[in-house]
Amino acid sequence: MADTSYTALTHAGFQGEPDTSDPRVLAWLIRRHGLEMTHLSRGSHIGAIFSLADIMATLYTGVLHVDPKQPQMPERDRLILSKGHAGAAVYAALAERGFFPVEELKTHYQNGSRLSGHVSHKGVPGVELSTGSLGHGLAVAAGMALAAKMDKADHRVYAVLGDGECDEGAVWEAALQAHQYRLDNLIAVVDHNRMQSLDFCENTLALEPFGDKWTAFGWNTIIVDGHDLDALRDAFEKAKAARGSGKPTVIIAVTVKGKGVSFMENDILWHYRTPQGEEYEAALKELEAQRP
Repeated sequence: MADTSYTALTHAGFQGEPDTSDPRVLAWLIRRHGLEMTHLSRGSHIGAIFSLADIMATLYTGVLHVDPKQPQMPERDRLILSKGHAGAAVYAALAERGFFPVEELKTHYQNGSRLSGHVSHKGVPGVELSTGSLGHGLAVAAGMALAAKMDKADHRVYAVLGDGECDEGAVWEAALQAHQYRLDNLIAVVDHNRMQSLDFCENTLALEPFGDKWTAFGWNTIIVDGHDLDALRDAFEKAKAARGSGKPTVIIAVTVKGKGVSFMENDILWHYRTPQGEEYEAALKELEAQRP
């Protein structure tokens, strides 16, 4: 009898188990899961999941010091997904890296599931903070980084933000505090897909010169192609090397909303729209053509 499980469905086409230590494979799987999870649940934010996939894949393949067998080990790095509406990207990465079974991803956004639409730490190994109310993640991450400094701990704290949430004043208050307390153990990553909710960022509240603003707030600023896995890895290594500088680091990852499916790319409709029917089939066909 053929295996009709969720895992068999999403892993179909691989010879044996996919090598999720390869960021190309993990990024593809995050998009494949993102498509399936939003399709099954009729939940949204697929555009943000796709723009974030390469960043998440890079983080979970050698950048973050984490252990799926010991998700609460004291020396682990902390990751806060401030743009919590893209939580499916984190869930997919965690499942594929062994924090919980891949099969559980099919319950995303379902009543009673621990995998809520906006990322939740309640009972989910590897998730540090429930988020979704935008603008708060960087402040929490800065607090964690300050606590680590006070405890003379070696771990780093990462905060992944959306560019749209940088409209929030709390983001810039946290940026000032991070500079004030010389939090060089704090690394922020902005998924700069240049779109938010209902329009382009520039038409809502202009961010540019975006990098200059972070630099003016006292941060070490790195701007990188957020879909170039080698460039992302290099950016994270540079951010790690800034330890001892007394400056927090921000990586502005320039991305494309809906990256990976042509008709979703840079289309604000796919901030909330769910893939169903012919659109689901077309998106799946495009992703299958990109299988690593």
